[in-house]
Amino acid sequence: MTGIFFGSTTGTTESVANQIAQELEISSTDIHNVSETPVEATDKYDCLLLGSSTWGCGELQDDWYDFIKSLKSQNLNGKKVGIFGCGDGESYPDTFCDAVGLIYDELSENGCNFIGSFEPKDYTITDSLICKNGKFVGLAIDDCNESSQKVSERIHEWCNLIKKESR
Repeated sequence: MTGIFFGSTTGTTESVANQIAQELEISSTDIHNVSETPVEATDKYDCLLLGSSTWGCGELQDDWYDFIKSLKSQNLNGKKVGIFGCGDGESYPDTFCDAVGLIYDELSENGCNFIGSFEPKDYTITDSLICKNGKFVGLAIDDCNESSQKVSERIHEWCNLIKKESR
């Protein structure tokens, strides 16, 4: 079973979370805003999809700070974890979608198995924290500078990858 956990200040990451849920046929009851969800809600899921926008100079969305701290103390052994995030690649190219990389770094020693990593084709930015060893560790969305069609295509492609890797 897959659960989506997101933090969203302006609603963009929440919108992406809902699009991912629709694409993966995940019930609305399995979509959780981290600002109002206890971390124990993650326990019932085999697969966690975690979403955060990037703020300031490469920071997590505010609601994630307490949630990620608590999530690190959970037993994530064997859980599959996919990460998605939103950012502005034109205004903040050096920190584009760094929140995805921050979540990855925070959980990298917790026994989870990351899914959804891919070659950053069709992106102009490949040197922010989202990029590890030449690959993006999760889905990067730039809704500020890319068309809604491009955003939808990226979500669709990433969800197909998640379907394959979450089996």
